[in-house]
Amino acid sequence: MKALVIGATGATGTDLVNQLCADPDFDQVDIFVRRRSDFHHEKVKSHIVDFDHPNEWKHLVKGDVAYSCLGTTLKSAGSKENQKVIDFDYQLEFAKSARENDVEDFILVSAYGANPNSKIFYSRIKGELEEAVRNLNFSKTTIFQPGMLERKNSDRNSEVISLKIIKFLNQLGLFKSQQPLPTAVLAKAMIKASKIKSSGFSEIKLHSIFSFAEKKL
Repeated sequence: MKALVIGATGATGTDLVNQLCADPDFDQVDIFVRRRSDFHHEKVKSHIVDFDHPNEWKHLVKGDVAYSCLGTTLKSAGSKENQKVIDFDYQLEFAKSARENDVEDFILVSAYGANPNSKIFYSRIKGELEEAVRNLNFSKTTIFQPGMLERKNSDRNSEVISLKIIKFLNQLGLFKSQQPLPTAVLAKAMIKASKIKSSGFSEIKLHSIFSFAEKKL
């Protein structure tokens, strides 16, 4: 199979690409990035693109399955407007390009609480993206809604502190449904989703992602 990935240089995307490269079911992994990446593998083909000009690269979005795990924080983006461009616009253009090129399987990483009617900005744009992707009517669409992600070597201080707190509470038997999800587990679940022979729309939430990653095919 040929995989297409947007968000490949993020924590989830990095784990995803590494696992795809190690998977014998995939013979090519095309990644769409803004600058040269650190991936050096015979399966990886890097497309350095300007996401603001999809007409220049949309013809390249051709393959068997597309994975969308691009995202940023409000702090990194600098404004809500910039965050929406990255978390919504870029991913939707990628999805539209995949649909136009007859990619049948689309897998999106969203977020817990995503709702197009939410008063919370982040939850609202994630919900709007889910709705827009679903309306593209891929043969198969899978949306993951993880909660707190556990990233390797995270440099986000607030995230590191929050992870320590929730893990401590988990040890006390509290907030088990909010167990932090390692990005490697999420990546494994995403690949597993692409191997399940089905059609239509699926949504996988929070702690269900752990069991889904171990699902027998």
